[in-house]
Amino acid sequence: MQRKTFKYRLYPIPCQARLLTQVLDVCRHWYNMCIEERQLAWQLEQRSVAKAQQEKTGIRYRAAFPKAQAVFSQTMQVVCDDVDKAYQAFFRRVKAGEKPGYPRFKGYHHFDSFGFKHYGSGIKIDGRRLKIFGVGRVRVRWDRPIEGLIKTVRLRRTAGKWYACFSCELPDPLPLAPTSQAIGIDVNVENLLTDSENRRVESPKQYRVAQRELRLAQRALQRKKKGSKNRHKALLRVQRVHEHIKNQRQDLLNKEAHYYTQRYDLIGLEDLRIPNMVRNHHLSKSILDQGWGYLRNRFVAKAANAGRQLVLVEPAYTSKACSCCGQLFQHFDLSTRWVTCDACGLSLARDHNAAINILKRATTGGDAALGQNVGAPGPCVS
Repeated sequence: MQRKTFKYRLYPIPCQARLLTQVLDVCRHWYNMCIEERQLAWQLEQRSVAKAQQEKTGIRYRAAFPKAQAVFSQTMQVVCDDVDKAYQAFFRRVKAGEKPGYPRFKGYHHFDSFGFKHYGSGIKIDGRRLKIFGVGRVRVRWDRPIEGLIKTVRLRRTAGKWYACFSCELPDPLPLAPTSQAIGIDVNVENLLTDSENRRVESPKQYRVAQRELRLAQRALQRKKKGSKNRHKALLRVQRVHEHIKNQRQDLLNKEAHYYTQRYDLIGLEDLRIPNMVRNHHLSKSILDQGWGYLRNRFVAKAANAGRQLVLVEPAYTSKACSCCGQLFQHFDLSTRWVTCDACGLSLARDHNAAINILKRATTGGDAALGQNVGAPGPCVS
């Protein structure tokens, strides 16, 4: 079985929106109280607080505060689960020698969701609407049918809009019919990607296109008085511009990942170290605007669902080496967009040459350290 999430837009009336915001505020305060309790218990008594203890404290918290009584009991338990997961991730990073990242207190703009751990308890679909404990029946835009068995539900606030995310259990997907085709894909800053068959996908550069609108929105935000209603409206405008940019980018990347997983059995992709690459201040905006990390994640998920093989290869010298004879090009830098090999006479676009090298490394393996298979058939979470 696999888990898949279906996301739908909610349209609460003003009073329902206020109730949802109130539930979110109570959950945020309870989240911060749980973190504070764990911090003080360790600092003063060298004692760890278990999740079960905080769930019992949550029962007394709901009984003591009238606003908390409008929150479903299992929603408070989900908050305790979130705190416990944050600490488990912290201890895992400490043991692995990574940057720990101690769990933080959440402010108004950094706590945006609350959940129901069992569908049917506190939340359920009632006709064409979603019935929520303490809120009522909320209108939903059902843009596609829900598949599988609904297990959990999470309500999320993004840029002033509310969404319902249904986590459903589905049978493992059947692999697609084999095509006996392989492809290598090179991502770059000039365009979104170029494959080994010389198919180029131009990047719309959504962030750069929207920069003027975003600049005006941010300037208007800075002129507003802090804490005022006008500042809140200006902030929503900035958030919605960013949300629109994100949706545009993800839509294109999802379509490209779908295109390749439908047509090719093996897909070669560079194993790029994106956090290291964005340290270059001249290229960081262009790299982040392309969404390489999201594209890779979509390839991993869709290749697993389709039964395709995704191979991440070492990116070193994929652009600088000749795809015919392997000789390194001389006088090669980022401005070089067309390459010509003096040894074998090869002449083609830089990105096309790199995509061919990626395909060769993915299919032949090259050196033992150059390739790793991450897209074997199997279930995935999307």
